Amino acid sequence: MTACEKLVRCCECIRRFTDFKPKVTLVLGSGLGAFADEIKAEAIIDYSDIDGFPTSTVEGHKGRFVFGYIGAVPAVIMQGRVHYYEGYGIEDVVLPVRLTAMLGSEILFLTNASGGINPDFSAGDFMLINDHISSFAPNPLRGENIDILGTRFPDMSEVYKKELREVIKRSAAELNIPLKEGVYVQLMGPSFETPAEIRMLRTLGADAVGMSTVCEAIAANHAGMKVCGISCIANKAAGMTDNPLTHAEVQECADKAAPLFKKLIERSVSAMGGL
Repeated sequence: MTACEKLVRCCECIRRFTDFKPKVTLVLGSGLGAFADEIKAEAIIDYSDIDGFPTSTVEGHKGRFVFGYIGAVPAVIMQGRVHYYEGYGIEDVVLPVRLTAMLGSEILFLTNASGGINPDFSAGDFMLINDHISSFAPNPLRGENIDILGTRFPDMSEVYKKELREVIKRSAAELNIPLKEGVYVQLMGPSFETPAEIRMLRTLGADAVGMSTVCEAIAANHAGMKVCGISCIANKAAGMTDNPLTHAEVQECADKAAPLFKKLIERSVSAMGGL
């Protein structure tokens, strides 16, 4: 079965559950899963109930679509994502985002917990993603092009749309939430980076590092979606402190930052309804 055929089959499966048409797709990273429990839900579909759909194996990722409203904006929330390091092919990692594009979603709002590379960043900071580096993870567009989604060679000049970034900046200012801005780089994982790798990434211009997001942004941009994203800086990256890195530390920091993060997301998505 080709990636296109699999995508169409998943879309048909979703439509057997609901005909809800979202405007915004929100991907919830570590620590943010509870946000989906707080919205007015119209339908909830477990990933495991969708034929051929990848399911997350990472703690803190529930693995389901929640269709409903954030404010007045129709949205589909991905309560958990799958990662390349879990053993899935890259086409499966981006299948959920592509699927929401086929369901009618126009905007992709990505969130994640990441390691801070910029020395001015501290644990708990929020970083608005203004660009990314994808050189260290497989490109999800490799292989036969899915023509129903987009062109073979999509432009990547402005993946993270300025108009969406401005909405997020205004929302943060209205809520008095400090907001950093910078470049996110995705590595394959699941091991954390070495101090030498972090020095290399800083030299290349990266401000934060993680194991997701970039491949999803590429797939969404290819499919014609407007993309934006925020990273929660969960810790300082390897070599910047004397402490070893652990997933528990990432989860703990993300959980602490979640209340402010949820307010920022809700205000931002609500303001995107008119775009």
